[in-house]
Amino acid sequence: MDTYLSNQAALSFLPSRLRRQSGDGGGGGVGGGFSLPSMRKVQFRSMVVVATAGQSRCEPGSSLNAPLELRSAQGRFLRSVLLNKRQLFHYAAADELKQLADEREAALARMALSSGSDEASLHRRIAHLKERYCKTAVQDIMYMLIFYKYSEIRVPLAPKLSRCIYNGRLEIWPTKDWELESIHSCDALELIKEHVSAVIGLRVNACVTDNWATTQIQKLHLRKVYADSILYGYFLKSASLRHQLECSLSDLHGSGYLKGPVFGSSFTTGTAQISTKEQLRHYITGFDPETLERCARPRTEEARNLIEKQSFALFGAEESDETIVTSYSSLKRLVLEAVAFGTFLWDTELYVDGTYKLKENGNAEEQENRSI
Repeated sequence: MDTYLSNQAALSFLPSRLRRQSGDGGGGGVGGGFSLPSMRKVQFRSMVVVATAGQSRCEPGSSLNAPLELRSAQGRFLRSVLLNKRQLFHYAAADELKQLADEREAALARMALSSGSDEASLHRRIAHLKERYCKTAVQDIMYMLIFYKYSEIRVPLAPKLSRCIYNGRLEIWPTKDWELESIHSCDALELIKEHVSAVIGLRVNACVTDNWATTQIQKLHLRKVYADSILYGYFLKSASLRHQLECSLSDLHGSGYLKGPVFGSSFTTGTAQISTKEQLRHYITGFDPETLERCARPRTEEARNLIEKQSFALFGAEESDETIVTSYSSLKRLVLEAVAFGTFLWDTELYVDGTYKLKENGNAEEQENRSI
């Protein structure tokens, strides 16, 4: 994590709390908005998306071309920072998270203080609206943090696929396979390659000709594959870090620094210090159902919502049986992007939760059934 500036006065372009309180409420929400800095039209060339299909109807559009539209002033502000003051993006994101946390805490404190008074119902309503406002804003901040991570490896997110399908054919270029694979450890990458092969039907070591061969797939099925691949990336990140932690604790145990079992497991002296693909694979297959579910399910509601929103934004909300023609290369690009999204989501969720307490994703299945 970046070390944040202790002297916020040095960041004169950032919106101050005074400007937020005196703003015209352009961002909406309870308690007033804040004025955004003027957005200069600067093209961030490394993030321009080129997605083509014959006579392309895909237009690069905005310099930060992402399928999900930002709904909050905080998200739009961070987008302008990324365009104009990229080197200060993390400072701006940290400031936004801190202010959201303070605003939500203040609303809850007023609600508690007014308990039993004539204004109790009013402050409960204000706190409820503030919670909704902050939830939308923090999800936009999380999305921009994920977007920033893609920009670090110079990979643009695929735009809305409806703009990239011409005469029923979809092609996404550039593929960016190497960049998307570079963020994973060697042992995790082997499992990811097997996942890609399983969901799109392409051999792990397929030749160039096979990669550019065409295939047919239902759009609804592809959307499910994309969402499942996000969850797979999230799961692998969680399982890999858990595995590394247990290996580290095992080494300490073998050295005499720890006594007794760790995480309910007994370790022997001399266990491997560095994970290998066989060990990670074996470690994951040893998960009991409860541990498997815990690692595979997003920890917070905000993370779960982002997965749904990204999938719907990319493929559309309508459930049609439309069949599209595309290449295996484009399918691989989408799946690798989704796995990376899940990996970045895990990191972002942990980072944001350190400043702004996210809502635990208790019983996701029950909540999904209620929404249906």
